[in-house]
Amino acid sequence: MAVLELRPGRPYPLGATFDGAGTNFALFSAHATAVELCLFSENGARETARLVLPERTDEVWHGYLPGIGPNTLYGYRVDGLYAPETGYRFNKNKLLIDPYAKALFGRVFWDDALMGYRVGSSQADLSFDDRDSASAVPKSVVVDPSFSWGPDAPPDRPWSETVIYEMNLRGATLRFPGVADADAGRFSALAHPAMIEHFVKLGVTAIELLPVHAFVDERFLVERGLVNFWGYNSIGFFAPDPRYLSGGGIAEVQTAVRALHDAGLEIILDVVYNHTAEGNQFGPTLSFRGIDNVSYYRLDPADPRRYLDYTGCGNTLDLSHPRVIQLVLDSLRYWCTVMHVDGFRFDLAPALARGHAGFDPSSDFLNALRQDPILATKKLIAEPWDTGFDGYRLGGFPPGFGEWNDRFRDTVRRFWRGDSGVAADFATGLLGSANLFDRYGRRPTASVNYVTAHDGFTLADLVAYERKHNDANGEGGRDGHPRNFSANWGVEGATDDTAILALRQRQKRNMLATLLVAQGTPMLLAGDEIGNSQGGNNNAYCQDNETGWISWDDLAPDDEAFREFFARVVGFRRAHKVLRQRWFLHGRERPADGHKDVVWVAAGGGEMTPAAWQDPALHAVGAVLRGVAEAPDYESCDEAMFLAFNAGAKPVRFFAPRALPGHHWQAVLTTDRPDGLPSSPLARRPGDAFMLAERSLIAFIEEPMSA
Repeated sequence: MAVLELRPGRPYPLGATFDGAGTNFALFSAHATAVELCLFSENGARETARLVLPERTDEVWHGYLPGIGPNTLYGYRVDGLYAPETGYRFNKNKLLIDPYAKALFGRVFWDDALMGYRVGSSQADLSFDDRDSASAVPKSVVVDPSFSWGPDAPPDRPWSETVIYEMNLRGATLRFPGVADADAGRFSALAHPAMIEHFVKLGVTAIELLPVHAFVDERFLVERGLVNFWGYNSIGFFAPDPRYLSGGGIAEVQTAVRALHDAGLEIILDVVYNHTAEGNQFGPTLSFRGIDNVSYYRLDPADPRRYLDYTGCGNTLDLSHPRVIQLVLDSLRYWCTVMHVDGFRFDLAPALARGHAGFDPSSDFLNALRQDPILATKKLIAEPWDTGFDGYRLGGFPPGFGEWNDRFRDTVRRFWRGDSGVAADFATGLLGSANLFDRYGRRPTASVNYVTAHDGFTLADLVAYERKHNDANGEGGRDGHPRNFSANWGVEGATDDTAILALRQRQKRNMLATLLVAQGTPMLLAGDEIGNSQGGNNNAYCQDNETGWISWDDLAPDDEAFREFFARVVGFRRAHKVLRQRWFLHGRERPADGHKDVVWVAAGGGEMTPAAWQDPALHAVGAVLRGVAEAPDYESCDEAMFLAFNAGAKPVRFFAPRALPGHHWQAVLTTDRPDGLPSSPLARRPGDAFMLAERSLIAFIEEPMSA
């Protein structure tokens, strides 16, 4: 090995920081007794130097190495007490990934040498393994993060103008027409003009990517010939996963973000800070466990050998520890300042805010995040549940957060399926779920509404399958959510029955249109616009194949028509401010005209009564939406819209509701037709009757009557 001399260096910033002449290395470990910096050859196969970090300041081990620059491969070996029964799992034989690594070289190759204990020992994880794991561990990479951004201007789009498009980077771009093979499945595909043109034509405003932080394919998946396709198994919170890069380093991420911004599109990252890929006490020693297990993870106070698992993944990061809070905040700021991303969706967010007494909306982490001058200005979205006790916290996050609203999802599905007794909940969701979010100054946009997401059925499968078909996952059908509130409308799966196919298309239009006329922030799933199917698999997390990939070619005529309808209803939302209000509608009288800001009307005329809402057979209801009564003058909305919904199996005779004097209701959108356009100029005066087709909705705009 080469002989190099480390200088003392600095304890801050953490990670490997290149200054033009050399690199400073800094690693936090409160309980280590020594830390070695290991350098590797260009291909990562040979360790070329092993150097003891010479200084320790405030629990940070550090050193400066002159002449070391970008593309240098490195890792750490950390020595200390190995006593799993007390929580300490130091093992200097294991090469460790820098938690602050900005890039990784290679991937995890599963081998028993990755374990800190001797696999098969009668002492299980209390035993000690002295094999070197370097050949099986990705190497950290020194990077130069500088990038010529030019006049990059983040769109900074208001929540009320936001339409989110959730996608798996690989699955959505791998087969997109016009994207070169070298770019397909990678960040460079996001910058491709064909991809961006598709986003713009759809009318979406924000691209939300499933996890792109470096992640690990679980051993049990690899042994089945599968991989972690979704990426919810992070091992590095700063480094993009190498499988999403094509050789250009982090500049590929930066180039993609700039291209999206140039098109007026924001980028939101789905981030996994609730756990790591090291799993439970029988998992590998890859990074955090070997650096300082008792600092990074929540351990069982009664038995520190074991981990508190609020994630279902074997461990939970301890976001009550100051250094772990620092790690996550530093990661988030890095992606904002160096990568220019616009927001984050936090996976299993309650796990990030758990104190000794459970979920705490005023936890140290959430408070630090909300006051951070960089992060507080970004879009922050919580998945408001984890797997621990009392982990379902929908509506429980503080101001500044949007939340995935699964109650909206389930209620919309059930309403259009024709379930009894859900109309009142449907109405609540349509107005932004004020029962959940109208507190502490939160707005309707805090409700991130969706009907489909990566987790669950696609929109096409939601109307084609009544049960999940997950056999290919190798878990005996036990995985995936058991309650999908779906309907196949006569045949399970594919069919050539034209009547069933037509009804399925109509139900897709109903649910999509409902999502886009509802108050709140809509989120759409990539591929739904073209009828993408996963063959009934509602948990395709490990299907990096035809099941998980979106097939964009050879679309059926119905799918082409639905893509046009998809773009039309997104444009319809954008065109009508009454659908994008920043305050809750509560049915209060507007001072300007005496009309209520929302009126729920029965099909037979007149306002809905409490008794009418309790009718389990209620499947048809209407709503008149106007500008919020208490909105300030600069937010005034003079528009009015009448929405009529019929989830029943028979047409319903509806009466047009009250309008402003001299105005009538002009039909502008319907789900009764594939193109969404009313079949004739349908205008109705207040009190006029019209027939609303079975399983359909129609939208009217209030307009002046012609002389």
